[in-house]
Amino acid sequence: MALSKILPASQEQYVGARNIIINGNMAVAQRGTLTGQGGSANEYAAVDRYQLVLSGAKTPRITSSQQSTTVGEFSSQLKLDCTTLQSSVSAADLFAVRQRIEGQNLQHLQYGTSSAKTLSATFTITSPKSGIHCLQLHNRDANYSYVREFTVDTANTAQRISVTFPGYTASALDNDTESSLELSWPLLAGSNWQGSKDGWNSGNYFATSNQQNLLDNTSNDFLITGIQLEVGDVATPFEHESVAETLRKCQRYFYRIGGDFETAATGTNAGRFASGVMISATASVLMRPNPVTMRDAPNVTFDDAVSAYTLMTSRTTNAVTAVGDNQSTASTTAFGLTSGVTSNDGDGAVLRSTRGTSTISISAEL
Repeated sequence: MALSKILPASQEQYVGARNIIINGNMAVAQRGTLTGQGGSANEYAAVDRYQLVLSGAKTPRITSSQQSTTVGEFSSQLKLDCTTLQSSVSAADLFAVRQRIEGQNLQHLQYGTSSAKTLSATFTITSPKSGIHCLQLHNRDANYSYVREFTVDTANTAQRISVTFPGYTASALDNDTESSLELSWPLLAGSNWQGSKDGWNSGNYFATSNQQNLLDNTSNDFLITGIQLEVGDVATPFEHESVAETLRKCQRYFYRIGGDFETAATGTNAGRFASGVMISATASVLMRPNPVTMRDAPNVTFDDAVSAYTLMTSRTTNAVTAVGDNQSTASTTAFGLTSGVTSNDGDGAVLRSTRGTSTISISAEL
């Protein structure tokens, strides 16, 4: 296995925005702890920007969370706690965690040329098993993958790992807002998802045949933090940034608004989500600016029952009964709502919640 050198932090020539990964130190977890994950193909985990990749039987279930345990220079980890095991792995089965990266953020890699850049991937992992594990870099645009093996020395013990990936010279990455590169850690991978190591192979291969099943026991916990993906064959010290800056980057893809974001009050009509106007006696259009320009026009999900949200006008307040086309843009989230309100066209309206814990998720994930 090709290992990278890790330079001491005192070598100050390595400055600037080096890390291609967002939220590598697991500082932002807007979704909170999520239980029973594993039944859907592309769920997002508790920590922002990390997606669960599943195929086949989808037998295992996990709880994903932000673990506040200090490991070296990192105070947070992504924890995947196995709650339903899978004892045997069939050919089509896959369970992995990955981060997808926009093509427009990767043009400096010069893929598709003889100058294609080598990448170093560094991370701190705690695995329930010692021995061989795998890391995949997938060129989604070309559908070529590169698998590296690495060895965990001791089970349930944090270990810093670094590997390199040579550049892909055959074709360029798309210069757009879609996923072009994906960095993935398989927890189990059947033979359909296995390929050879240390080379660019046609297809989406996550592992080699040496990949272990890390979800075969409900006592198994997989933890990871300190992920850095950077240009060069020498891994530099982790690039720390403020939590505010990391949050801003994460909100390009996802943010959640809570019913108490404007007031500390709780109970009936505790929080305000958006404001707008009535366009008929019962229908309204409301808007709120996004905290940053999002990757695309976002999807809106009411995380509670629709009846937990109310529409208030100067005349009356009634429960929301339906959510329609939101007509959002990358800069503004819009809500098309219907309620039992009897109002006039042009009256002002405010979306509120009937309890302080209700939230709305705004997503433009890859």
